[in-house]
Amino acid sequence: MTNSNGWPQVALAEIVTPVQRSVPVVPGQSYRTLGVKWWGEGAYERKTIDGSETAVKTLNEVQEDDLIINKIWVRHGSVAVVPPEVAGCVGSNEFPTFECRRDCVLPRWLHWYSKARELWQKCDALSQGSSGKNRIRPEKFLTIKVPLPPLDEQERIVARINHLAQRIEEAQGLVHQSDKLSDSLLMAIYHEIVHGAPRLPFGDVAPLTRRPAEVDPSCEYPQVSVRSFGRGTFHNPPLHGCDITWQKPHLVKDGDILVSNIKAWEGAIAVAGPADDGRYGSHRYLTFVPVEGVATASFLCFHLLSPEGLHCVGEASPGSADRNRTLRSKKMLEIEVPVPAFTEQQRFGRLLARVDAARQIREDAAKSRTALLPSILDRAFRGEL
Repeated sequence: MTNSNGWPQVALAEIVTPVQRSVPVVPGQSYRTLGVKWWGEGAYERKTIDGSETAVKTLNEVQEDDLIINKIWVRHGSVAVVPPEVAGCVGSNEFPTFECRRDCVLPRWLHWYSKARELWQKCDALSQGSSGKNRIRPEKFLTIKVPLPPLDEQERIVARINHLAQRIEEAQGLVHQSDKLSDSLLMAIYHEIVHGAPRLPFGDVAPLTRRPAEVDPSCEYPQVSVRSFGRGTFHNPPLHGCDITWQKPHLVKDGDILVSNIKAWEGAIAVAGPADDGRYGSHRYLTFVPVEGVATASFLCFHLLSPEGLHCVGEASPGSADRNRTLRSKKMLEIEVPVPAFTEQQRFGRLLARVDAARQIREDAAKSRTALLPSILDRAFRGEL
């Protein structure tokens, strides 16, 4: 079989060979274990274990340029070519390993093909079982056919993919640098305006304001939630009134400071925007409304997400286990926050809005660049690159 470019479609069994480099497991000795990420994201070193931590008698060592799969998750793209930093790691029999025949295939060709959607689809079709136990048998995996141009053509196309992938990575790196510079600029201006500013309890400048819904069983209540690490709000499917019991939702309005009382300590704090107005937060969300002329929501939110602010919020969220770290609203209201001149806060808010708008443009562009690589690979393996 050939593709539209005349390349043969060759079974993996013809270009890779199963290999098993058994390493005896001995208590008291250390073993670097590996994993294979989903969707072609590659092999990685997981953790180092002692031989006493596993019941298996042997593990299998991998070397650079081996082709490796996870039998269960290969249907989700858990296939990779081993990079240098993972060489020498070990895995269980759940990770069949194969050596590339370098006389007919470049490991880098298979590296890029491991990131191609068509390979994942072929693996999914051959996986057997039910639920989460859809393992692929190694002999079945080896029946998968891959496009195989001559070695010189493989080299040319791999070089082209490498070049384009590097350009995408460089662009993403520039975005990251730009974000860091923006954050540094904002923090510098923030420190400038809070220097010497009076401090007041949070409750004096943004009192807790609860607007419990009058639940109608025949109505729907659109939801709003807050991501951790200061990543803003998002929307969940609406709640049906007939499904709401004692945990009544609370109305959220544009300009509220919305705080998750179970994840506040890790930055689940945001300002509700126009798209959030009229939605409802669960009983787990606290809404605070800044006093007009005293404080702005954007400035207070920025402070709460600063290192100082998160420390104070963490202190107001006692407990050692994640699920037990619940923010105490009374403690939250007692946190002292800087209150610079209202005009300074407004100026900072305008700057913050411009930075956020620029960041959103960069994020949208980054998503487009991320989608480029799958498109490049699709073209490459159709012989169109």
